[in-house]
Amino acid sequence: MRQLLSGHGASRGNALGRARVRHPHALEVAEERIPAEAVDAEIERMHEAIALVQAEMQAMRQRLHGALAQEIGEFIDMHALLLDDPELLQGLDQLIRQARFSADYALRLQRDRLAGVFEAMDDPYLRSRIDDIDHVIGRLHAALHRRDADLQGVAGEILVADNVAPSELVQLQAQGVMAIVTAAGSTLSHSAILARSMHLPLVVGAAQALHAINDGDVLVVDGASGLLVVEPNADDLRAYRNRLREEKRERKQLYRLRREPSRTLDGVDIKLFANAESREDVAEAHALGAAGVGLYRTEFLFLQRSELPDEEEQFRAYRDVAIGMTGRAVTIRTLDVGADKADRTGLALTNEPNPALGLRGVRLSLARQDVFETQLRAILRASGYGPVRILVPMITNREEMLAVKRLIKRVTADLRSEGHEIGENIPLGAMIEVPAAAIALPSIIGTVDFISVGTNDLVQYLLATDRGNEALGDLHTPLHPAVLRLLFEVIRTAKRRGKPVAVCGEMAGDPLFTPLLLALGLEEFSLHPGTLLEVRRAIRANDLAALRGNARALLRARDRDAIEDWLRKVSSGGIAAAGH
Repeated sequence: MRQLLSGHGASRGNALGRARVRHPHALEVAEERIPAEAVDAEIERMHEAIALVQAEMQAMRQRLHGALAQEIGEFIDMHALLLDDPELLQGLDQLIRQARFSADYALRLQRDRLAGVFEAMDDPYLRSRIDDIDHVIGRLHAALHRRDADLQGVAGEILVADNVAPSELVQLQAQGVMAIVTAAGSTLSHSAILARSMHLPLVVGAAQALHAINDGDVLVVDGASGLLVVEPNADDLRAYRNRLREEKRERKQLYRLRREPSRTLDGVDIKLFANAESREDVAEAHALGAAGVGLYRTEFLFLQRSELPDEEEQFRAYRDVAIGMTGRAVTIRTLDVGADKADRTGLALTNEPNPALGLRGVRLSLARQDVFETQLRAILRASGYGPVRILVPMITNREEMLAVKRLIKRVTADLRSEGHEIGENIPLGAMIEVPAAAIALPSIIGTVDFISVGTNDLVQYLLATDRGNEALGDLHTPLHPAVLRLLFEVIRTAKRRGKPVAVCGEMAGDPLFTPLLLALGLEEFSLHPGTLLEVRRAIRANDLAALRGNARALLRARDRDAIEDWLRKVSSGGIAAAGH
């Protein structure tokens, strides 16, 4: 029977398929004891299951490339670290050997015990790690019985679930899953951001989906509007086909823009840089006409291994990026890793009570100057092969930038004395992602050559909201008056001092926000290559003078509704008309 359901469109795109419903479930295993003579075999069965899941995760990790390697890889690495946790492994062995519980029941007891520990924590980020535990335990339970874990999908299906982990997305898409619908989730979660970069339709917050949709139901998903049609009729199918034709036409139009300038209607050129972390990203950015690489993440060199990368390995990676952009600037961000990311090298602290506010970014680099100096040497050597800029993350105050400058000066002198070719006047920039840095920018700006605003963390820290917490979905938004006013002040401060300023967070890659950022004074964007053409189209459709002329109305907005009303007027041409 036909039903209309609605959620929040988190990743645009249309899909038609049969529903595959995955209900949330606890590990329901009855208590079972085994005879003493079966203990060794049961422990071996558990160890074989652990090894099997570790191999699966390693294989999944190796299939990743480009921007997905870091984003999804962090979650895979986190789950792999859980499998290496001595407390988990020793606890399982003890439950089997001493209490003579079956492997299945030991797994359930360990899951419940660990979940209890995390649930008792005050920090909401750490409490959310229960999802990671359940994901790993579910895989182990499946491996014990030599069956596939629940994330298995079939080509042509649409997954309907309570939620979906970022680490599942690439596997589900590879299996041919057409779209995903979740009852929970946020449009700003890691999963939603990744789905958009993968062009995988996603609807979140469809609260009735698990109750109203059955396995095998035919489902139409509109990832833009969040509309779901269960058992569509002829009119629904006709509308779906029309949307597909429109999507195809839009893709052709976008493809034609790859050689066009990023120029507004009134003739102002806007620079579009690409975020990257691999040769594939760099090649795509080059092909799409990016002005350069605005954010090259270096964490992937550190997070996929048990030992720190040496200078030569880092140098080759950075050199290849500089060569690949054929004379266009490459902005290399120094290491941004902390206890909130899976790190097997021992570099980041473990068991930090609040890793998002802990020893990460420049704080960790300055605390481990030996590691930082190695990275700087590699970056500076790469500058001999093309224009390179250095970007420092998680800056809070002027003193941190001065410390970095002193270290760069010393390392540069050492390299030149060793006979290395180093670029002249290598620009040094600060990432503005901490509210204190944004507010104190007038005192910091004199120590840098450019700045880059990381809106993902800036919004999170400014609004005190975890972007992955679905209960805070309405609160966590860049469309908050405080966010826009702070962005405006940051951009204005930088421009007054003649310093280039870019936005490199998720906000820069969303064409819906492009008019807003232009109105606030932004002239440089750094975004995922997959959204570059859409943002270029948005730039070419707007009159910059008209937008800037209406910036005051935007900054006077009292709430999200007023900001969204301003954006609606832009999309309908009302703002442009007011500017002429």
